[in-house]
Amino acid sequence: MSINKKAQIRYLTLDKCLRNNGRLWTWENLLDAVNEVLGEEINPKTKLPMKIGKTQLYEDLKDLEYRVYKAPIKRTPNGRITYYSYENQKFSIQNAPLNETEINQIKSTLQLFTRFQGLPDFSFIDEMIPTIQKKLGLVSLEREIMSFENNLEYAGSKFITPLFNAIVNKRSLEIEYQDFKSPLPYIIAFHPYYLKQYNNRWFVFGYNEFTKNEFWNMALDRIKTIKESKVKYIETDINWFEYFDDFIGVTKKADDELQTVKLWFSPSQAPYVITKPIHPTQTKIKNNEDGLEVTISVVPNYELEKLILSFGETVKVLSPKSFQKAILSRINKSAGLY
Repeated sequence: MSINKKAQIRYLTLDKCLRNNGRLWTWENLLDAVNEVLGEEINPKTKLPMKIGKTQLYEDLKDLEYRVYKAPIKRTPNGRITYYSYENQKFSIQNAPLNETEINQIKSTLQLFTRFQGLPDFSFIDEMIPTIQKKLGLVSLEREIMSFENNLEYAGSKFITPLFNAIVNKRSLEIEYQDFKSPLPYIIAFHPYYLKQYNNRWFVFGYNEFTKNEFWNMALDRIKTIKESKVKYIETDINWFEYFDDFIGVTKKADDELQTVKLWFSPSQAPYVITKPIHPTQTKIKNNEDGLEVTISVVPNYELEKLILSFGETVKVLSPKSFQKAILSRINKSAGLY
């Protein structure tokens, strides 16, 4: 049995009513509650509100009780009137296990997603599919066989949803923010455009009214509060996928220039860099017993410096000189600590 959007709206409305033991629900009351919600939507053919009648209401109650959710609906006769409620007031279809129809719908959706596996812009699907299958019980496992990087204690997680909603619904915000260098938090009038995760941290990019910078970014774990503003939302035509093409991480200044960075990797490190390029523009120059030489076309930044330093003694910056000096300076400062 297929559950369409309209049916799901009706089920959720009935579920809300039946969980409310603060009043007595007759079939007329339930019908009015459902039609009040459906009345907000118009039938494209008749141009009339999408309302239902008594027959459809009883069919929906049967779906809740027998065919779909196994809801514990109690009927209490009172003369000629029958009142409806849940026998278990803690029950809700939102907390109920997935039914067979929902499982089949999810399976069909996952089957559709598999068409995108392996494509460069859809690498997240490779991780998403087994995670969903496992979480929803679509596969049974005797023991854990997969793990994913996930910072469960990340302080900014609670802001992902409100920022996502603000971007989708085009809402300006007042954000109380405190960066690591500031002794006190301050308010930013902000128009959010894009959320990005990097190195297990989340960042939001958008327009900062004070600095007039439409590429302003903030770490979500440094946000104190978010409040919706009445200021009109300023839209953007920035292609964010292209914006991140020429650098690693989240840091890029307006006057930074694209450069060709040439790197040498030791023979022992070469196979790892070949199979997992450090940037999509990575191009192999040569690979022999002396090591691997590659170039990447990027804007050198702090994140690239950290990445290069993470390879330790297995990498050397060959050019440009400016980036080579930046790495050497960091190595000398690090050596000075020992």
